[in-house]
Amino acid sequence: MNTALPPTGAPVPPVAHAASTAAVAAPVAPATDPQPAPRPAAHHLYNRLCAALSKASLIGAVLMLLAIILCVQYQVIGRYVFNDTPTWAEGLALQLVLYVTALGVAVGVRDAGHIGLESLVALLPDAARLKIEILIHALVALFGGIMSWSGWTWAVMKWTDIKPMLGVPVGLDYLALVVAGALIVMFSIEHILALIAGEDVLPAWH
Repeated sequence: MNTALPPTGAPVPPVAHAASTAAVAAPVAPATDPQPAPRPAAHHLYNRLCAALSKASLIGAVLMLLAIILCVQYQVIGRYVFNDTPTWAEGLALQLVLYVTALGVAVGVRDAGHIGLESLVALLPDAARLKIEILIHALVALFGGIMSWSGWTWAVMKWTDIKPMLGVPVGLDYLALVVAGALIVMFSIEHILALIAGEDVLPAWH
């Protein structure tokens, strides 16, 4: 069936013109990943305890980072100004780096500061997404428990060895793993409890 086309230069009917104008002017919604509905913040006793530990860890890490800067500056001044290198400054800086890293890792677990791929999880239904998130936090808790247990084992093995620059046991290096692992377990359990209760864990600095 042939449809007659209007001749060139013929006026466009008002109805067709309005429809084409509306189609062009209609906004196009940007493509975004589906986001789960926001959950209320958790405020129970265990949540407040973990928030206090996380904030204390964060403050401690910042203070130790400042102490590292002072140690390095003191070592540089002693070496190049007074020609007397303080050997303990380097050892103390290296010791503090371990604890800054350990506390930062633990706080990152609670405050979701680590890199994660959530695109696939966000596409799942709510029930499946909840199970996957609980499984992820359970695996993180398992990792923290293994870290704490391994750190304690090495701390006991190396406690009789003494660092020559500081005069402290070498086992102190591995106590950082014990502290970080214990905090990771606690923070992961906090997230699991919040997911089961339909709540959200707010960052410690909130």
